[in-house]
Amino acid sequence: MAGTAAAVLVAAGALTYAAAGDGSGDPVPGADSADAGFARDMSVHHQQAVEMAYVVRDRTDDEDVRRLAYDIAQTQANQRGMLLGWLDLWDLPKVSADAPMTWMGMGDAPSAGEGSLMPGMATDAEMKKLGTLNGEKAEVFFLQLMTAHHKGGIHMAEGCLDKCAVGVEKRLARTMVNGQQAEIDLMADMLRERGAKPRA
Repeated sequence: MAGTAAAVLVAAGALTYAAAGDGSGDPVPGADSADAGFARDMSVHHQQAVEMAYVVRDRTDDEDVRRLAYDIAQTQANQRGMLLGWLDLWDLPKVSADAPMTWMGMGDAPSAGEGSLMPGMATDAEMKKLGTLNGEKAEVFFLQLMTAHHKGGIHMAEGCLDKCAVGVEKRLARTMVNGQQAEIDLMADMLRERGAKPRA
C-alpha cells in the first residue's frame, strides 16, 4: 500500500511538472551535466527517504513522528516527481552508467556509508534494522537516520546551487536546503525529548 501511494505521488508530480514546463528559456542540459546528475541522484536519494518514512509510520503510534514522516514522504515524493519529469522533458535517461555524485566531483562529497549509494543514505542493514524496531526505539533510529539523510541531501542541493544551470531546478534545490534544514532542527528537538541526539 505504501509503495502504491508513493508511486501515485511521484507520477502526479512528474505529470504536473511535465505539463507545465519550466518556461525559463534555459538551454536543455546534456546527459552529463550537473542538472541531469542532480536530478538523477536526488531522485534516488529522495526515494529512500520516502521508504524510510513509510517504514517508521508503521512502527510507532507517536503522532508527532507519524506526522513528520507523512510530511517527508509527501514532500520528497512530489519533488522526486519533478526531478524525473525534468529528465523526461529534457529527453535524458533516468539512469546513468556514471557513479553517483560524479556531477559534483566525488572528492567534494562526504563519504557514503558502507552499502549506501550517496552521502547521508542509510545502508541496507540500517533500513532492515529500522523495520525490526518498534515504539521509541524506532522513533529514535528513524530520527537519527533521517537527520543524516537530510544533511547529505542538503550537501547535494548546495552542489546544484553551485553547479546547475537551469533556474527552476536551482530554485527547487534552494527549497530543499531550507526545508530540510528546518526539519533537521525539528528532529534535533524530537531526539532531545527522547533522551537521544543525532549520530556523529
